[in-house]
Amino acid sequence: MKLAILGFAHGHVNAYADEIRKMNDAEVAWGWDHDPARAAQQCKAVGCECVPDLGGLLAKKDLGGVMIGSETSKHADIVVAAARAGKTILLQKPMALTLQDCDRMIEAVRSAGVRFSMAWQMRCDPQNAWMRDAILSGKIGRVVMLRRRHGLATHKWPDFDKSWHVAPELNRGMFMDDASHPADLLLWILGKPTSVIAEIDTLVNPKIPDDNGVAVYRFKDGALGILECSFTQVAAEDTTTIVGTEGTIAQAFGDGPSCSVVPTPPGTKGLKFILAGQSQWTQVDIPTPSNHGDRIRGVARPAVEFFLGKRGPIATDEEGRINIQMLLAAYDSAAGGKRVAID
Repeated sequence: MKLAILGFAHGHVNAYADEIRKMNDAEVAWGWDHDPARAAQQCKAVGCECVPDLGGLLAKKDLGGVMIGSETSKHADIVVAAARAGKTILLQKPMALTLQDCDRMIEAVRSAGVRFSMAWQMRCDPQNAWMRDAILSGKIGRVVMLRRRHGLATHKWPDFDKSWHVAPELNRGMFMDDASHPADLLLWILGKPTSVIAEIDTLVNPKIPDDNGVAVYRFKDGALGILECSFTQVAAEDTTTIVGTEGTIAQAFGDGPSCSVVPTPPGTKGLKFILAGQSQWTQVDIPTPSNHGDRIRGVARPAVEFFLGKRGPIATDEEGRINIQMLLAAYDSAAGGKRVAID
């Protein structure tokens, strides 16, 4: 299957392309970006043909699917164009900056009858899948609390404060950009929350907004989902704690600060659980990636299987929209100092 990358702003698409290059059932054949210089540079890096005209690229009969990695505010226009061209779509996170843009995309996708998926790496991580299965099977009883920490050291990245990621017209701020990952994990495991109370602030560099935030989501069954995000975090170890009435699950080394700053030794297993009545932890036999880049590249195979019709979406358009509801409600809560319903 021949695929195309539409927009190289988000570097994850380059990682997908590197993995797809190793496969024999798909190839990244073409690339496009609204920035001609970036398009030429990244298409050369990926090893695909650079096409200057988006319409011309989408008109190719043998184009089987598109991976969209543009700036977030440009997602809607590109998704609508790809849907109208009848192409299968994989979209980088977050879905959009507004619910109106989410609705535009959903309408276009459903009107055209094309297949659509969000590209959430946390849903493709084997350890996260084990935790979800354990919860759904009742292994640790009724879940009362799930805490997920997620971070980056963006305040230390050279010139990051000049990047599109922190431009409000393109991506709003770091919480909107990257807290979207753990927010989706909460949705995937616990379902749609009913309300949130949050604190979000810029604590280090005013040019990198919303660099620290905590959101506590309430779910229909009473469970609490705690999302901790710091984008001024140079290192970490613990990642996930899940508290159930009959046991606890603990995960370490689950993101960049926890497994890339000090790479985990080969064979490290950072996931464990303990059940009521037991006196020691049980290690889960799923190795931890030695760096966070491996988790990002882990999206490539499920994505190709989605394009080939061998599996459903990694996450649906409606789930992408709920993710934006969760983030916008957290912003509203932080701004107003009150609990906000998610409806």
